[in-house]
Amino acid sequence: MIRNLANCAAPAKLNLFLHVTGRRADGYHLLQTAFQLLDHGDSLDFEVRDDAQIVRVNDIPGVPAESDLIIRAAKLLQANAGTQLGANITLHKKLPMGGGLGGGSSDAATTLIALNHAWQCGLSRIRLMELGLQLGADVPFFIFGQNAFAEGIGEKLEAIDTPDSWFVVIEPGVQVPTPAIFSAKELTRDTKPIRIADFSSHSKMEWKNDLQIVACSLFPEVDAAIKWLKTFGDARMTGSGACVFCAFSDEANADQVLTQVPDKWTAWKAKAIRQHPMTHLLQSEKNLV
Repeated sequence: MIRNLANCAAPAKLNLFLHVTGRRADGYHLLQTAFQLLDHGDSLDFEVRDDAQIVRVNDIPGVPAESDLIIRAAKLLQANAGTQLGANITLHKKLPMGGGLGGGSSDAATTLIALNHAWQCGLSRIRLMELGLQLGADVPFFIFGQNAFAEGIGEKLEAIDTPDSWFVVIEPGVQVPTPAIFSAKELTRDTKPIRIADFSSHSKMEWKNDLQIVACSLFPEVDAAIKWLKTFGDARMTGSGACVFCAFSDEANADQVLTQVPDKWTAWKAKAIRQHPMTHLLQSEKNLV
């Protein structure tokens, strides 16, 4: 049995576009988006326990352990796999909360992937994605493990190729609560659905984030960051905010912009990646169920 897994990557994602196309009877919004994985994110360490206890070893400000998605993910896997093993989990948090980068969802996905391997549960990728959806709409994408065109509430995924790009990402210094964005009366929910071919062909249609106008009206800091970054390219918000990004064709251009970001904002660069760094653990599983 594997006793320890260290430095397990939980990468950030960007929404290259995000359209709200409708709303279900249960209140969930119907979306279309393109998810892009980045070589920047959180990381987690896992130590297997024999007493079934699941413990987050370190404190995360503002996130009680009992409500942390990584603890919920571990307990969900434990219950569904019927294992009596537990884990000590250390979360090295780099991504901001409420940033639209998928940090919590990515942490949960990495927890499911890593503990499925360490506990030798043998659950398939599809089964892990089903469990992940119970934790949040973005979790299945990270277990899917490739850049993807997503529909539904984000759970219908199809792999796509995205350009090799470098991104400058700005954290405007505010947390944007997702419920506040989706419940805003200003939010339009009638963007015409597109086909995956429309995105894959990189046609010249305008790619936008339907949530951006709402976030900018509620959080002036987000609006200011977008306006500043737009002077260098096609900047927009990711997810429901607050982080904003702009793509560049090479690292040198990204570096040049990064040096000019005002000190009031935290900013960093990241490279587009094609595959989740933890995918090899899924591929190595045998007798999957």
